[in-house]
Amino acid sequence: MALQMPTIDAELGKAAPAFTLPATDGRSYSLSDVAGSNGTVVVFICNHCPYVRAVVGRMVADAKTLIGEGIGFVAISSNDVDAYPEDSFAKMKAFAERNDFPFPYLYDESQEVARAYGAVCTPDFFGINKDGVIEYRGRLDEGRRDPPPPDAKRELVDAMRMIAKTGKGPVEQIPSVGCSMKWREEA
Repeated sequence: MALQMPTIDAELGKAAPAFTLPATDGRSYSLSDVAGSNGTVVVFICNHCPYVRAVVGRMVADAKTLIGEGIGFVAISSNDVDAYPEDSFAKMKAFAERNDFPFPYLYDESQEVARAYGAVCTPDFFGINKDGVIEYRGRLDEGRRDPPPPDAKRELVDAMRMIAKTGKGPVEQIPSVGCSMKWREEA
């Protein structure tokens, strides 16, 4: 079932929560490790979501573009792997390799990082300026489970270029749509 994230204004203008998480490449990364000189994208994804699978090729292409412009990029999976074994750490490694991720893919087993960011769906994109402030909470582009029209704007790329230049994100930001975050049941 598709879930559209709630109003984005609540996260904008806040300091991006710090983290240090293990990655599929065997290392651990903090927010400062992945930050670019012109800003950073933090995206919450998972392996099984059809919305993520539909955008992953475009996401990787846009990540390569942004990385080339001094903007850091990192993906985080926070789903409950007991209920969704397709999102396990071992399968994250395979997903990152199969899709040629040019960025770290991190595992948020405790789900604390997803909660700190207020992530609600996969994919859920956060654009952070060079000062560590969240200035974008929107979608990659207008494609969902189908590709976007040929003339579609590259909304994440455009937003991050604006953030790199001005420190601020666009006034109009369209929320992402995807699968709901798979939270563990509280004990």
